Amino acid sequence: MPDVDKVGDKWPDFREAALEQGLNSVHAVPLRLRGTVIGALNLFRNQTGVMSDEDILAARVLADIATIGILHERTARESDVAKQQLQHALDSRVLIEHAKGGLAHTRNVDMDEAFRALRDYARGNGLLLRNVAEAVVNRSVVI
Repeated sequence: MPDVDKVGDKWPDFREAALEQGLNSVHAVPLRLRGTVIGALNLFRNQTGVMSDEDILAARVLADIATIGILHERTARESDVAKQQLQHALDSRVLIEHAKGGLAHTRNVDMDEAFRALRDYARGNGLLLRNVAEAVVNRSVVI
């Protein structure tokens, strides 16, 4: 939008706010990932007019850098979530094994029978197996 003042009635609130801030032109450069637009880099100027070829090239470079940064952050966040889920699963497995060992010892049964007792108790009471295992280990539930 080379001249914010000439946008007419299309975006009256934006027009007013931009002009109050001394912004007279706005340009948007798409953030692309293999043909998919994932966002936009918005450039605001205090002068009216179109961007020069040099400005357009610089804006595209900045948009590419911003895209890489966004994708890197997304990848890091998704990796952290996967790590947390894996750690939770491992912690649950250790807790269940601990409970199985305690039950096997106190009931004088093998590990398979101890697991069945945990599983049956969880199912019969509508509880998560991990929560039952934790209660057994903490001795707040006797199976």
